[in-house]
This record gives sequence, structure tokens and C-alpha cells, in this order.
Amino acid sequence: MTAVDFVPFVERLAKVSGEAIMPFFRAAFAMEDKSGGGVFDPVTEADRAAEAAMRRLIGEAFPHHGVIGEEFGADRQDSEYVWVLDPIDGTKSFIAGLPLWGTLIGLLHKGAPCYGLMHQPFTREKFFGDGKAAHWAGRGANGETASRRLLARPCSGLDRATLMTTSPKLIPEPLRPRYDALEAKTRLARYGGDCYAYCMLAAGHVDLVVEAGLNAYDIVALIPIVRGAGGIVTTWDGGDPSKGGAIVAAGDKRVHEQALEALNAGL
Repeated sequence: MTAVDFVPFVERLAKVSGEAIMPFFRAAFAMEDKSGGGVFDPVTEADRAAEAAMRRLIGEAFPHHGVIGEEFGADRQDSEYVWVLDPIDGTKSFIAGLPLWGTLIGLLHKGAPCYGLMHQPFTREKFFGDGKAAHWAGRGANGETASRRLLARPCSGLDRATLMTTSPKLIPEPLRPRYDALEAKTRLARYGGDCYAYCMLAAGHVDLVVEAGLNAYDIVALIPIVRGAGGIVTTWDGGDPSKGGAIVAAGDKRVHEQALEALNAGL
């Protein structure tokens, strides 16, 4: 099977997860702090309900596939195909009633990301890609069904780049001076967005996304979208981003090269 063969099933996963999440958005719900006394790391009933619904479908349709999820851990992660799920990426925005969150559904084939979808059921948007092409589907200005190809925009250098990160405070302290040095070289920095930042890069609105401390479920689904739009995503040292860690994504290879140089200056 190829990534294309799984597209209808990914749509089913998006549907059931959205149905599980939406009754909780901008409503009263239970919430816990997973941080154990560290940086606030919330999890809600919606997170768990959505991941449970997706895992149930995967188990029924593909019992030999593996699953890695934020809420319920890893199962058969050495399988040929592994689903990587983040039911609500951007939970802090979710609990604040802001629509800057999404469900991430990624698929690994032999350890490499081969398909990814970001679904925002409140705005009814989907961003998806297979590493070769990426697309957006949603509603047009008059409420009609619409879709378009995603293409990252050209940018000649950091001095003309718009940078996004969820929050500099989420970058571990040993890495923060390196991030700060990079941000100082860019034209504009904006905070917040979580998965939306990468989708805006793929859509040609943002030039650079830099984060650290990510898990696989935070990034696997976004890699095929960014790459399918012509962008680049690696770790800060230029390596494989699919395991998470310190991540840099760029829409133009010139910006990516300059970002890596800035992040690794003096090392």
C-alpha cells in the first residue's frame, strides 16, 4: 500500500476525532496538569476521547499497525506502519477558547513519515500532504467547499523572514540563547500557533518555525505537509526530525541554511 491508499481512512480518523472534541470546545470540561509540578502541561477529556476514538478505528481496520499517541503511549511501534497521533496539538489554546489548535494524524512507513494531516474541526480546515505535494481544504469566503495546493513562499534570508515559535519559554534553557540569537536576525517574530505555525509556513504566510523539546507526535504529521509544500524541516543540527527534539522548518532553503548557521554559531 502507498500513502494515497490510506487517505480515505485518515479522513475517517479526522471525522471521529472531531466529533469527540467539538462538544468540549468553549464548554465546561475536566482538565488535569500532566507536568508533575513543572511547566503547566494540560490534558482534557477531549484529548483522551479523541485519541481513544482514533485508536479504536485503527485497531479495527489495521490490527497489525503500530500506534504512538500523546495520551496513551506507544503500541507495536516497530511495525511497518505506525500511526502517530496528537488529538489536540495546542491544548493551551483549546482551553482558552482560541482556535489555534488541531488534531495531528501522521503515518510512518518503515520509520519514515509518509503522510500527515492537521484537522481543525472548529474552522473546518484540513492541511495534508505526502511529502511530494500538500493541500488545504476548507470553506471559501462565501461558505462554499474549497481547496488549493499549498506552496511555501520564497524568502531570500533571515532579515526578510517571519519567524514563529509557540513560546520562547518552552525552549529548554540551555538552547534558549541560541534561539534568541536567531530571532534577533529575523524581520518579525510571532508567538503561539503550535501546529498552525507549520501549516502557515506550508501555506506561504510564514517563513520559519523554530521549536525545541518536541515529541514525535508533535511533528510527524507536519513533516509531509511542510515538505509537500516545498519546505524543509530538520533538527537544529540538520538531522532527521521525525523523533522530535529541537526542530527548524523553513519555506526556503536559503532561510533554512541561515537558520542552521545562526543556531549553531560558536558550537
